[in-house]
Amino acid sequence: MVSIDTVYQRVLALANKEQRGYITPQEFNLFANQAQMDIFEQYFYDINQFGRVPGNDTSYSDMLNYLEEKISLFKSSANSTIYPEDMYKIGSVQHNTISGKVVICEQINTKDVSMYNNSSLLKPTYDRPVYTLNSSNITVYPNSVTDITINYIKRPEDVNWTYIIVGEKPLVHNLPSVGYRDFELHPSEETKLVVKILSLAGITLKDPLLYQAAGAEDNKNIQQEKQ
Repeated sequence: MVSIDTVYQRVLALANKEQRGYITPQEFNLFANQAQMDIFEQYFYDINQFGRVPGNDTSYSDMLNYLEEKISLFKSSANSTIYPEDMYKIGSVQHNTISGKVVICEQINTKDVSMYNNSSLLKPTYDRPVYTLNSSNITVYPNSVTDITINYIKRPEDVNWTYIIVGEKPLVHNLPSVGYRDFELHPSEETKLVVKILSLAGITLKDPLLYQAAGAEDNKNIQQEKQ
């Protein structure tokens, strides 16, 4: 995890260094959650890109392992055919048989269900089930399969830098308090979070220099990771 208080203090220090403006805690929380999701979603884009690189280059393999390590923090599971509320992406669906055997279900398209059910070769069985994705759940075939586990990647929980108002003084950090929540990202993402939040703050403060400086730093970090 990454301390939201540490990120908040760094963002404020850098934003106020040249009297660029004040970022309120409300604004910071909005920027922080957007930054966390931007970084989180970039993992899957990068894995897709690196996975297309031909050959077995060590640097790319290392990068893929590093990305998998970051994503592993969000792996979860649920014994249900209904999507968990915090689900971001399905990893696999498994059937836990009566004998204790774990069978990975095959995903098929909804339009192919009839073809599978009417085929003597492809027809789903208790030991060889299939499933389709729906808007809010999965459907498993055959219907005799009931003990299902969805393995999935969950979304990061919303971060929250809590605060109180003391008289007419500036908002003051209230730690610990109900609702306080750190970033769920890998500890190595602290600097990237600061940069992305500053970039978003630059737009709000109408400070193109802050936005450009943060954006340039963000691009530099991305390029360094891909080297």
